[in-house]
Amino acid sequence: MKLAAVETLLVRHALSRPTGPAGAYNSERRTVVLRLMTTDGLVGWGETYAVAGVREAIDTTLKPLLLEQHDVATGRLHQQMMDATFGNGFAVGGVDIALHDLRGKALGVPICDLYGGARRSHVRAYASGLCYQQGMDPGETWLDDACGLAARGFTAIKMRIGAYAPEHELPLIQRVKDALPHATQLFVDAWGAYTPATALRVGRELEQIGVGWYEEPLPQAGYTGYEHIAAALDMPVAGGEMLQSRAAFKELFDRRAVDIVQPDICICGGIAEARFVADLARLYGVLCIPHTWNGAIMHVASLHLAAVLPEPTRVPDPIASLLEYDTTENELIQRLVSPNWEPIGGGFEVPTGPGLGVQVDEEWIRAHAH
Repeated sequence: MKLAAVETLLVRHALSRPTGPAGAYNSERRTVVLRLMTTDGLVGWGETYAVAGVREAIDTTLKPLLLEQHDVATGRLHQQMMDATFGNGFAVGGVDIALHDLRGKALGVPICDLYGGARRSHVRAYASGLCYQQGMDPGETWLDDACGLAARGFTAIKMRIGAYAPEHELPLIQRVKDALPHATQLFVDAWGAYTPATALRVGRELEQIGVGWYEEPLPQAGYTGYEHIAAALDMPVAGGEMLQSRAAFKELFDRRAVDIVQPDICICGGIAEARFVADLARLYGVLCIPHTWNGAIMHVASLHLAAVLPEPTRVPDPIASLLEYDTTENELIQRLVSPNWEPIGGGFEVPTGPGLGVQVDEEWIRAHAH
């Protein structure tokens, strides 16, 4: 396959109220959508996070590299892209999704079939929500939000914590847990909010509440100190979404810093890289649950990844094979594909059509692009 065009589109969606995790409020949601077209007219779609410099890296560095290739289906291309961008997993990850979409369409198979086929036809989603809303105490929102998600059929929910003092938040977390159906799992994401001492103190309280995992309690830079928290708690510690290289993940595993690793295909460099991380994690006895948080294109690609990951043991684990689904105000997760991308029965059927297996809504994307 030879490419005739490489296009990036910055898509934005303004929020009705600034929302975010501990320490950050977002007034809009932004994503970079990629459209690759071959000389035969085949179109592949990708997506990545709109962080500083990513769109420029694609347009100025990867686009010329891609257009000069006689065949973008060659195995050496991924390494060439990583070398050209000095390991920019954000830029390469978005292109990688589009290339996988093209390859699947060219072969007439879904992306998961490029990795031996889906191990499951349905992937359970965990509702990723209960964020902070500017000007509102979480005591006003968390309980209603959690009950609403349970009523929608989600059997696993992740809430954000860490913006307020533990003495204020821990009783609220207990209320949420008590209000949910007994079988509903509750996870928390502190987004790097705590010092080591506070992280350990909060973690011990969360264990008593019955929280299923404790995500990124300490700052994410190098995931320093995570091994001490993981060793001191029986509750699983999760992290790793910000890592961009195989070496960084191996170093995380060597330190036994997490019990659950969360590679993001749009940060670590693509689908095959995240699959490698999952295989490496299994050798270390670490559970892999992919992270994804933006729009529907990257979510569908992550769904294909989740579909091919093996069970960690011969007996299915209750939190294995989960996939994050953003339930906050975010048109990007619903509107980038048509029909709207939403779970059914608390999860997603793995697409069986070629490539991503979904219809990208180009008209809506262009209407909201900048």
